Amino acid sequence: MKAGSHEVVIIGSGAGGGAAAYGLAMKGVKVLVLEAGPRFDPFSDYRLSDESWEKTGFPGKAGSTGRQTFAPMQELDPARSTLLSWSAAGGRKNQTEQRLPFKYFHVRGVGGSTLAFTGEAHRLHPESMQMQSRFGVAADWPVDYATLEPFYSEAERVIGVAGPGDQGARYRSEPFPLPAHPLSYGSQKLAAGAESLGMKWDANSRAALSRPYEGRPDCNYCGNCNRGCPRTDKGSVDVTFLHKAVASGFCEVRSGVTVTRIEAGENDRVKGVHLVDAAGGEHFLDTPELIVSCGAVETPRLLLNSANPHAPDGLANESGQVGKNFMETLFWTSTGLHPDPVGSYRGLPADSISWDFNAPDAIEGVVGGCRFNAGVWESEMNGPIAYAQRVVGGWGRKHKETMRDVFGRALTVGAIGESLPNQRSFIDLDPDQVDGNGMPLARIHSHLDGSELDRLEFMAAKSREILKAAGAGELLEEYGAYDFFSSTHVFGTCRMGDDPESSVVDAFGKSHRWENLAILDASVFPSSGGGESPSLTIEAFALRYVSAI
Repeated sequence: MKAGSHEVVIIGSGAGGGAAAYGLAMKGVKVLVLEAGPRFDPFSDYRLSDESWEKTGFPGKAGSTGRQTFAPMQELDPARSTLLSWSAAGGRKNQTEQRLPFKYFHVRGVGGSTLAFTGEAHRLHPESMQMQSRFGVAADWPVDYATLEPFYSEAERVIGVAGPGDQGARYRSEPFPLPAHPLSYGSQKLAAGAESLGMKWDANSRAALSRPYEGRPDCNYCGNCNRGCPRTDKGSVDVTFLHKAVASGFCEVRSGVTVTRIEAGENDRVKGVHLVDAAGGEHFLDTPELIVSCGAVETPRLLLNSANPHAPDGLANESGQVGKNFMETLFWTSTGLHPDPVGSYRGLPADSISWDFNAPDAIEGVVGGCRFNAGVWESEMNGPIAYAQRVVGGWGRKHKETMRDVFGRALTVGAIGESLPNQRSFIDLDPDQVDGNGMPLARIHSHLDGSELDRLEFMAAKSREILKAAGAGELLEEYGAYDFFSSTHVFGTCRMGDDPESSVVDAFGKSHRWENLAILDASVFPSSGGGESPSLTIEAFALRYVSAI
């Protein structure tokens, strides 16, 4: 099978692949995007108007969920008992003495994981990009904030990001395209509590429209961004970057196409990809230029599965760093019950945030920052079934009376922190388990070092402090990364850098060796940042790559 008139082939249609497709198409370059998952129709697939909306998360379709395996994880330390996940209704959530895998949240579909993401649109803190030279950990980015800044602005314009006038260290060359969303009543309570502690609590920057924008309607504040947006006001890649790319006439997207391996050839060039189409047919596709954008778990898997005599250790793995330096989501949530009916199920998820402790040196005695945000919706405490199962016990009339009394009174503070690489966290190929095409699955090795746990201790204590200051009395449940691997944001397994001996790609995402190969996703991140959602940075990085072509 020939690529035809396509000049660039992209594997993966998430933040990196979608933004690259858009940038190339706008330059008149003919692009072919290969996506393993299906297409989702916002108007028919996201059934939030159905009575059963709360019983289902993001809708599953054939091929929309990938498979990974997990290596055994670390034993739990009794000295860290304050970090155990628990609920008032069910007690301790992990009944073992070992950290357990829960889930790697990754959507296969046209638009990738942005289909189900909350929609936070964050720029990295500038100081988070120099972790090695300043603090002796992780690695420095070979590109700085000032270089990425105009591409951040371009990505925000494509999406229609709504945000506040000022975000501290994240200086801007132009304002957000749209004004910030108003804080929900629940977030106003959290803001008052945080401010009483001397913290700044602001509107979050969100890939959700606060006003109609380029034919898309403004948000109706249903609070279910993670279940898929049926109105297209959430700025997922399918309705923003890819919509514009396809409309240009220079981009084709083929869904249900699984690339099993990439074939490296002579003269340091990639020849093409082996794929299985939606009908199960096997093909070889020539790739004049190839971009891999499968994420920090599936990208190293594909590269390692692509070993051949020209690349005996895996494609682009001359440094031995493919799969290494894995960083995950270091998270914490605390939920409490407020004495007043605050209607916390209403509003925009993660509508408010505090960046006070986001800088790498902001937490005393710990390297690496974190952020705090309103988190009722991400903890799925925004519907009556959640209250009936996780808050209100008993049966009958008493149960009904209590439900009427407490529904909408739950407040949640969420926190996400820096994840630093260590030698015990990496991705490799499972020696025993394969997918439906016979290719080894990615195996996730995850370990949290003491510095991670110290940061998590701070995040948990501060979350509880904010809830108490906001007026929430009784804690209902807490959940965190200490005893469960549960990650949406993953990074680092194909690190970028200037030195080919210690990195996989250069400052633009191009392979140090393979002349027609680039990687554009969070696998190239040398550090994770202090809790920022990565999609906007991935998109800005991809747009910068395109600018140099």
